[in-house]
Amino acid sequence: MAEWCNTEVVLSVVGGKWKLLIIRYLLLGTHRFGALRQAMPTVTQRMLTRQLRELEEDGLVSRKVYAEVPPKVEYTLTEVGESLRDIIGQLDTWGSWYRELRTPPARDDEQSTSDS
Repeated sequence: MAEWCNTEVVLSVVGGKWKLLIIRYLLLGTHRFGALRQAMPTVTQRMLTRQLRELEEDGLVSRKVYAEVPPKVEYTLTEVGESLRDIIGQLDTWGSWYRELRTPPARDDEQSTSDS
């Protein structure tokens, strides 16, 4: 087996479009599947299910099923998942900085036409 660098290990666990967002929402507390879908309306049900299963398999998310009809399932971060709190906070800060960096300043001619 080839030796992975630490960054590859991280990406194998939290890489992809949805996993960090799922973790970010679960940092706010326990959520049901429907609440996660509402928080991320562009994720498909199939993809969210798959990502949650992978996060559970990797030990970042725990899944609790209640014996009710209809079934009730809740997702919570494990201690390992909670350990990403500071890292996700730093990524959020960096994203804000990067968005400002990439947002073009308003042009003078746009302002003068709106003043007319």
